Parts: sequence; structure tokens; C-alpha cells
Amino acid sequence: MASDEPDRIIHADNLDVLPTLPDGRFTLVYLDPPFNTGRMQARRATRHVRVAAPTERKGDDQVTDAPRPAASGTITGFQGRQYERIRGDLLRYDDRFEDYWAFLEPRLTEAWRLLADDGTLYLHLDYREAHYAKVLLDALFGRECFLNEIVWAYDYGAKAKRKWPTKHDTILVYVKDPARYWFDSSAVDREPYMAPGLVTPEKAELGKLPTDVWWHTIVSPTGREKTGYPTQKPEGILRRIVQASTREGDWVLDFFAGSGTTGAVAATLGRRFVLVDENPEAIEVMRARFKDVAGVAFTAG
Repeated sequence: MASDEPDRIIHADNLDVLPTLPDGRFTLVYLDPPFNTGRMQARRATRHVRVAAPTERKGDDQVTDAPRPAASGTITGFQGRQYERIRGDLLRYDDRFEDYWAFLEPRLTEAWRLLADDGTLYLHLDYREAHYAKVLLDALFGRECFLNEIVWAYDYGAKAKRKWPTKHDTILVYVKDPARYWFDSSAVDREPYMAPGLVTPEKAELGKLPTDVWWHTIVSPTGREKTGYPTQKPEGILRRIVQASTREGDWVLDFFAGSGTTGAVAATLGRRFVLVDENPEAIEVMRARFKDVAGVAFTAG
């Protein structure tokens, strides 16, 4: 993809499109996949156990073993590590995914390939799947590539009476290379201190940098951002992500694009973007949302 190519919105199954995109092209991949929210659930419990590499260095001595073939069902991480996948009880779902991880894993593998060496992945999930995703991403990226677990807390929705009401999503942040990733905290919009009386007036006026807990309301049902798309995320959440992990002119990828918030924020901040979604309703919402944005090409995968 050349710098003079148009921003693109692609109507297709993302797994058909991703292999056609060039290696290492995107500084930021943000993913907000469908949450696995089936109520009558049984799952194939999954964990990963580190398998020793065939060759390891100890001090000044090189210890070399005969190459060991990968065990059935192993995952070989992108840094050459192997993890044996141990599946427990076979469980099933009553939502659209018979095996959620069979759906998500190949897409995360493509996300790693498409990230630039200084790139960052943000995977947005809810509490039902975040811990499983962490294990999977540790295998795919390497645990040393884990950067943050961001908690997005909000203040709207159902009010449970028999448990603590669930008012947060989780965003897992992984980098392609822990020695080279781009992160610019100075570019991020600052936020008010929760107790401004405890800091100097100068600090209170400047505000503080966000932490890994983000207090931000959902998209207002009557606000200007509202597109009518049911899983739309607030521009403020994506703005913070794009500001911190990209520079002007960098390419951003979202292949569960939904209402197109990632692209809308990227365009506002001078970033380039590719959005992919297979839902015709999402494409129509994005057509309306980007009708006044110059240079956006809509294509079919």
C-alpha cells in the first residue's frame, strides 16, 4: 500500500481480505470483535503450557538437542516459542459461534503479520472473554509483548441486583516489538484530576495523563456521534488510542469496523485507514458517516 492510496472501506469477510494486505503495513490495529455473549454456554477450556525450545543457551555454553517435532495441537509463537494447547471439556454456545476461538485465532494471527515493527494491537473485549484472549495473545505475540490491560469503565446500562453491576470493557494492548513500539503520551488529550484540590492550580489547569483505567461514558443515545449502530464505541476512546500509538500519516486497520469510529477518528487526526466489515448494515452506516470525507474508497472484497 502506497502513501498515495485512498483510505479504504471494504465490504467483505475480513479473513478473505487480510491475506491480501502487505506485511507490516499498519502502525495500529484496533479490533472490537463480536463479544461471545451466549447465555447457555459450555466451552472447551483452553490453556497453553510452555514447551522448551529445542536449543537454549546457558551461560557461555550452547546446549543443542535434536529437533523436536511440534506436538499435535501446539501453537508456535511468532518468537519461536511453542505452547501446547490443552483442551478440556467440550462446551457449546447458543450464540453465533460454535467455537469462538477457532473464529478469532486466525484473525489475530493475521493482525500480528500486518503490524509494523513499531506497531500496536488493541483488542477490545468484555469480561467474558478477556482472560482467554490474554492467554491466546501471550502465545501468539509472546508475553514480553504485552503492554497494558486497559479497563474502560462507563456509567450506563442494566443495574444488576444479585451481583456487582458490570460496567466495564477490557482492552488488551500488545506490541509487535517491545524494543521498538511507538507510544507518545504527550500527544494524548489530558483529563481533569478527580481531586483537583490536592494538586497545584497549575497542575489542575493542565490536567493529568490517563492511566490504564479510562472513565468515559458510552455513546449518548441523543448525542451527535450516534449512528444507530448497536455496538458503536465512543470517539473519545478511539481518539486516545490513535493519539498515543500512531503518528500523523500512519496507517490504521480495523477489520471489525462496525460503525467506522476508528476511521472517523483516524481521519480527524490525519492518519490513514483501512476498515473491513461483512455486515451490509455497517457498510451503509459508514457510507453515511464518511459521505463528506474526501478520498475514501468503498470496495467489495
